[in-house]
Amino acid sequence: MRPQDIVILLKILILHRETWQFKDLAQQLLLSPAEISESLNRSHLAGLVDETKRRVNRLNMVEFICYGLHYVFPQAPGALVNGIPTAHAHPHFETRIRAELKYVWPAPESKARGLAIEPLYPSLPKAAAQDEELYLLLACIDMVRVGRQREVNMATDLIQKKILNEPSK
Repeated sequence: MRPQDIVILLKILILHRETWQFKDLAQQLLLSPAEISESLNRSHLAGLVDETKRRVNRLNMVEFICYGLHYVFPQAPGALVNGIPTAHAHPHFETRIRAELKYVWPAPESKARGLAIEPLYPSLPKAAAQDEELYLLLACIDMVRVGRQREVNMATDLIQKKILNEPSK
């Protein structure tokens, strides 16, 4: 697995009823069609998509995010930088979680400040800026990667509801 594989699977889940092609995913996620194809091959081998590579195995995806993600894609916060809020600094969580230090994806043009969290791939912040639902799910992914237990629980609860199509709180 590579970090962008998670993003691609989340995007497929968001597009669940829409017709899409590899080039559509590539354009929306700022990746190449070849990267999309290779990613879906890896995800098929991992049991995260079916043989058509168009349907995500939702239960396996939730299990991987909740129990394996922080081992496979660990992240330690870096230096204090300007950037795009992520993890518990995402606007959805800002009122629910109070924290002195926020986490951000480095972006010098942004006015938010926080500890740097490397995005799962370099162009991810631009792709997330085009899709609010994806941005929220990626903030949850970052909470799983760097959060304390309370934040991890909050993130995995929201991820489970979104992925399993349950209504969110």
